[in-house]
Amino acid sequence: MAGNGKHENEGIWDSAAPGWAKWEAALMGAAAEATEQMLDAANVEMGMKVLDLACGAGSQTIQAAKRVGPTGRVVANDIASKMLTFATSNAADAGLTNVETLHGPAEDLSESGLCVDAATCRLGLMLFQSPQDALSAVRNVLVENGRFAVLVVGSPQDNPLFSRTMIIALKHAGKTPPPPGSPGLFALSDPARLESLFQAAGYIDTRVEEVAVRLSIASVDDAITMMQEAFGAYRAVLGDLDDKARDLAWAEIRDCIEQFSDQGNVSSNMTFLLASGSNAPT
Repeated sequence: MAGNGKHENEGIWDSAAPGWAKWEAALMGAAAEATEQMLDAANVEMGMKVLDLACGAGSQTIQAAKRVGPTGRVVANDIASKMLTFATSNAADAGLTNVETLHGPAEDLSESGLCVDAATCRLGLMLFQSPQDALSAVRNVLVENGRFAVLVVGSPQDNPLFSRTMIIALKHAGKTPPPPGSPGLFALSDPARLESLFQAAGYIDTRVEEVAVRLSIASVDDAITMMQEAFGAYRAVLGDLDDKARDLAWAEIRDCIEQFSDQGNVSSNMTFLLASGSNAPT
C-alpha cells in the first residue's frame, strides 16, 4: 500500500516503510481472502508472470508468488526502495525464489521492457497522483487479454473506523477533506468513477464489485500505534502541528477508536472495491 506516481514524494513512502512492514501482517491478514479474490479477478494462474504494483511490504506479492508457482514470476514494483527491501526479505523468509523487484513510478513501466500476463494492485491505486496514468501504464505492459485487478477502499460510510478518525485528524489540523479525485484513502470509492477510469484507459470487460472485510486489531494501543507508524495519511495531516496539538488530536482519535473496542479488541467492518479489466487485443 504505497502511492506510486511521479509526483509522489518517494521519501514519504520510504519513511513509512518500516512502520508499514511492521503492521502489514496484522492489518492485511484480514484482507487475505479479498486478496485471493483480486488474484482471481486478474486470472492469475500457475506459470504466469505477474506485476504487483505498489507492492508495499509484499504480503500480497507472496500470495501471488505462491499461486504462480516455481515456473511463474512476480515482479514487485514500488516507488519506495525501502518497501522493496522488505518485500524481498519477506519473500525470502517465505521460501520463495520467484519474486523480483522493480523500483520506480508506474509511469516508467513502459521504459522497463516489462511484459506480464496479469497485474494487481492492492490498496495503492487510490493514493496515486494520477490513477488514470497508472492504469494506462499497466495496460501497456500487459499481454493481449491480460487482466489488471485492483482493490481500493470503498465509501467512508462503509469504513467507519478510518473515516471517523480521519475526520478528527483533519479537524485538529484545520484542514478540509481532499477534493474528489485527489489522492487519499477514499479517492476511488465511487464504483462508477472507478470503472470509468478503467474504460478511459482502454480496458474492456470491466467489472467492479464490493468486497466485505472484518478488521480486527488486538488492542486500542495497537490500533493507535499502527495508525501513527504505518499510515502516512495520518502523519501527513497532523505533520504541521506542534507536539501538544498533535497529542490532543491523537487523544481524541483514541476516544473514537474506543467505540470500536470490545473487551480490548478493536474490530470494524471495512468495504473494498474490487475492479478489473482486460487489455483489448490490438
